Amino acid sequence: MPNSKCLQKSEPLWKEWDQKAQKNGLRHQVNAVNGDCYVGQWKDNMKHGKGTQIWKKKGAIYEGDWKFGKRDGYGTLSNPDQEKGKYRKVYSGWWKNDKKSGYGIQFFGPKEYYEGEWCGDQRSGWGRMYYSNGDIYEGQWLKDKPNGEGMLRLKNGNRYEGYWQRGMKNGSGRFFHLDHGQLFEGFWVDDVAKCGTMIDFGRDEAPEPTQFPIPKIEILDPNGVLEEALAMFKKTEEDED
Repeated sequence: MPNSKCLQKSEPLWKEWDQKAQKNGLRHQVNAVNGDCYVGQWKDNMKHGKGTQIWKKKGAIYEGDWKFGKRDGYGTLSNPDQEKGKYRKVYSGWWKNDKKSGYGIQFFGPKEYYEGEWCGDQRSGWGRMYYSNGDIYEGQWLKDKPNGEGMLRLKNGNRYEGYWQRGMKNGSGRFFHLDHGQLFEGFWVDDVAKCGTMIDFGRDEAPEPTQFPIPKIEILDPNGVLEEALAMFKKTEEDED
């Protein structure tokens, strides 16, 4: 009797091709239809691990960590500098779900940058902002604006210490006019000082002191003033009864 062998069932070719097309592990370079380019690690057809992405339209380049197709972990984003002919660093720090989150440094210009905490692509938490005009803000942020306690130090040395809301001075605070040797302590509403007191502060060392010092106001009879105030208070209570 002739020997018969069972033929092994072969897989369709499309399955073999599909398995070969799956991107896993390290790939030298993968080019997208729109011209974007990625070099790095993959997992289940998604960028995952260490990798570098170059966007053709803007020429931006990201080098760092990826997680399931999105920037996640530590990475650096750079843009091409047409004048100098090289890349200029824009952001270096932590990412989450394709957005700046955690500690990072953002460069807005040659002399303007922010270092501190981020949340969802916005400055949120503690941070320090160096402005191009020489001013420096250090303190709390919320939704990309100073919010909470913070200090603004101006280029001329003057500074504000106090509370902020929506990027403006709001609440109690102190403004040191060190150029004139004065200190204002009071309450602000939307960057406008509504009430407070002004005293001399370091007037002898000030580069441009005021012409005359602020006179001291003293009560000649503080006990008498207090007794009169208490008497008026008691009288008001009796009238209400």
